[in-house]
Amino acid sequence: MNFFADIRALVIDSLTTLSAEGALPEGLETGNVTVEPPRDPAHGDMATNAAMVLAKPAGKKPRDIAEALASHLRSDPRIASAEVAGPGFLNLRLSPDSWRDLLRAMLSEAALYGRSTLGQGRRVNVEFVSANPTGPMHVGHTRGAVFGDALASLLDFTGHEVTREYYINDGGAQVDVLARSVYLRYLEAHGQTVAFEEGTYPGDYLIPVGAALAEEVGEQWIDQPEAVWLEEIRDYATDAMMDLIRADLAALGVEMDVFYSEKSLYSTGQIEAAIATLKDKGLIYEGVLDPPKGKTPEDWEPREQTLFKSTDYGDDVDRPIMKSDGGWTYFAPDIAYHHDKVSRGFDELIDIFGADHGGYVKRMKAAVAALSGGRVPLDIKLMQLVKLKRGDQDLKMSKRAGTFVTLRDVVEMVGADVTRFVMLTRKNDAPLDFVVDKVLEQSKDNPVWYVQYAHARIHSVLRKAAEAGLPTSETPADLSAIADPAEFALVAKLAEWPRLVEIAAEAHEPHRIAFYLYDLASEFHALWNKGNAEPHLRFVQEGDPATTAAKLALLRGVAIVISNGLGILGVTPVEKM
Repeated sequence: MNFFADIRALVIDSLTTLSAEGALPEGLETGNVTVEPPRDPAHGDMATNAAMVLAKPAGKKPRDIAEALASHLRSDPRIASAEVAGPGFLNLRLSPDSWRDLLRAMLSEAALYGRSTLGQGRRVNVEFVSANPTGPMHVGHTRGAVFGDALASLLDFTGHEVTREYYINDGGAQVDVLARSVYLRYLEAHGQTVAFEEGTYPGDYLIPVGAALAEEVGEQWIDQPEAVWLEEIRDYATDAMMDLIRADLAALGVEMDVFYSEKSLYSTGQIEAAIATLKDKGLIYEGVLDPPKGKTPEDWEPREQTLFKSTDYGDDVDRPIMKSDGGWTYFAPDIAYHHDKVSRGFDELIDIFGADHGGYVKRMKAAVAALSGGRVPLDIKLMQLVKLKRGDQDLKMSKRAGTFVTLRDVVEMVGADVTRFVMLTRKNDAPLDFVVDKVLEQSKDNPVWYVQYAHARIHSVLRKAAEAGLPTSETPADLSAIADPAEFALVAKLAEWPRLVEIAAEAHEPHRIAFYLYDLASEFHALWNKGNAEPHLRFVQEGDPATTAAKLALLRGVAIVISNGLGILGVTPVEKM
């Protein structure tokens, strides 16, 4: 049930009636008509812009349309009042029974409340994390992992068919560096003293990998040249690192559907096939690029290159796909990988990259648009940096990793639920300070605690009511005891949930869920505190089971929405604290 959509449908029906009566022209386009919460709650429960957006095409003054529309809307039993404001905005107040009916319907839907068919089964590929398989995941990867997993859950909640995918960057030089680092740990396991040169990976996490390799192959690679062992150790080390990364993701509650190897694109014809697809479209050519910005012809050597005509699809410059030695650039396998995604029949692609990939956005969007003939949209979300702090001090080092704080370090410090929620308390393109002391506080300033506390408080009341023999799982037929403006305000907040979910899904912004849950918890705690001073607002009314049953129904409605929202975020709703 989406109450805002229901009232919007009422507005559209009323406009249609006005057209039939001759008060408005026939055939007006109503796609931009909205019904949403007013910016100032004092103005009403909902507001519509119908008169403002239809005035010009209708050739009428906005206030005249608003007055005529208000007259029609007042005849509906759900509308308590319809008042014209300013140049033609229309503010609506809903009847008490409409809020009670909404609560009743919400309780009936329970875990389904807020789910929608917005996606209509569209297949969406969400690629996220995709960390180089050279070590454990760090705190920056954590943010991308949480965001991607929550976004995938949000899209699933709104009727999309979602695939969570991890792209294993195992085709580049960094995997050779990993192999050399593991080789040093292998020698160390055989009692040799080794030195980690700059550019190798000195973290303790490679000690057990080197020891396991020594156990498996014995001494056969000691004193052997790199050409003998590099490829085999590279594969062995990559597998070990991917096991480590899978375990890190599992500690965070993230499970991927697909792990896709970059290496599988090489020597299989897939890169060549993707480039051939672009060439058949006339988008591959031999040419010379202009000097990059900041370069002059004197310090820039122009040379002919094999280029993708990405400027045909909105990029700033055309992009090289082949190096002067005949090898592929980094861009070529990325084109092939996205060609494979398009070939797998996805209707939409979402890539979640680190902040340092900003320069890659336009070229990748151009490649996907060209490969799919514009059929498949690609949305790229950039994850800004995370600063992990304890008090005023930045935490930058980990013995386990050697040079950075790992995902596992964070989860062990504060837990997976806290980690996930806090990572969604800022929009993805805004930097995030993760202050360990703050996220463990039990205060309103700690959003995850504040939301969890609301859920636990509700279940505490429900447990006590059950112990007193009161029914806590049934929706009473009579909800008339819900009558105070503060109670209706809380129901109105619950009514926003389905609308908010669809807005967040369309924008690919799961942080909106975390923000909403905090606001909902604030409304709930405010009503709880108000009940301390005004006994008639308390959720358990001694000697009045009918009133108590109605108020417990309101509590259950809040708990349902908090639980559904935390479920999208991958956070466990606690019942005791």
